[in-house]
Amino acid sequence: MVLVVLDHDGSKLRKASLEALTRARQLAEALGEKVAGVLLAEGPAPVEEARGYVEVLYVAELGPYTAEKWAAALLEAAKGGAKAIVAPSSRQSRTYLGRVAYALKAGLLEDTLESAAEGGMVHATRYAYLNRVTQRQRAPLPVVLTVKPNTTPLAEPLGTQGEVVPLAVPPVPTVEILERVQEERKGVSLAEANVVVTGGRGMGSPEAFKGVEELAALLGGAVGATRAVVDAGWRPYAEQVGQTGKTVQPSLYIALGVSGAVQHLAGMNKSKFIVAVNKDPEAPIFKHADYGIVGDVHQVLPALIQAVKRLKD
Repeated sequence: MVLVVLDHDGSKLRKASLEALTRARQLAEALGEKVAGVLLAEGPAPVEEARGYVEVLYVAELGPYTAEKWAAALLEAAKGGAKAIVAPSSRQSRTYLGRVAYALKAGLLEDTLESAAEGGMVHATRYAYLNRVTQRQRAPLPVVLTVKPNTTPLAEPLGTQGEVVPLAVPPVPTVEILERVQEERKGVSLAEANVVVTGGRGMGSPEAFKGVEELAALLGGAVGATRAVVDAGWRPYAEQVGQTGKTVQPSLYIALGVSGAVQHLAGMNKSKFIVAVNKDPEAPIFKHADYGIVGDVHQVLPALIQAVKRLKD
């Protein structure tokens, strides 16, 4: 059996889950195994959608997230003899999958770009050194593997509805959640956006990001930010793109007032088309851009917004 963790937002599966499903199916075919899904939830979960992708779907409603509870539930599902566990790579997965791998005495392959099974081993590749090199790894079965977002084709539904199996998770020692603040998110999720408009320190002020938001909304995209912007408190951490933020791979990435530090490039240099606007003609971002505009972002951005509006009229 190959288990795949299906991340969701309470109403639908995340794009990253469909990528993980593709990888799980590839491993299952090579190992001669079946794919079973695991849906872990704090409350409502897209059970009907999820069971359309797998033959068996394990479901557990666990209440507020803790690494201990999520790990215990996944280990309960793995009791059926999981040879591999596949999950989308995320900050949350990093907090509990290490516990799962340790309990199963399994190898842990994180942020993988590709994976394959051969001769009782799972081989995988991942980026290293700020995405400048590709690293090859391998681990014997059983293995826990995470899939880097935006690297794998999306899985299609099977056309059938899989069996739903409730998970009875034993009580586990855990921390007590005293308070939880849910950050409000407007528009498209950054990790899943096909268009990302990012503002850097060159925007000059948090007020200037109103133009970034407007352009992103017109293009049906998401707003991104550099670490300097986030550290200054201009934008929320959830919007940070880069080595210590999110990795994105949209069809169109627009960098406004972004210098192009290597840490930022590590999070966006795999975008299909990159458009950069910077007043410094020597800015490193231009070495990676498909199209560059040398100019004051406060003059160029309004012109871009008006041009998009004319095209949409």
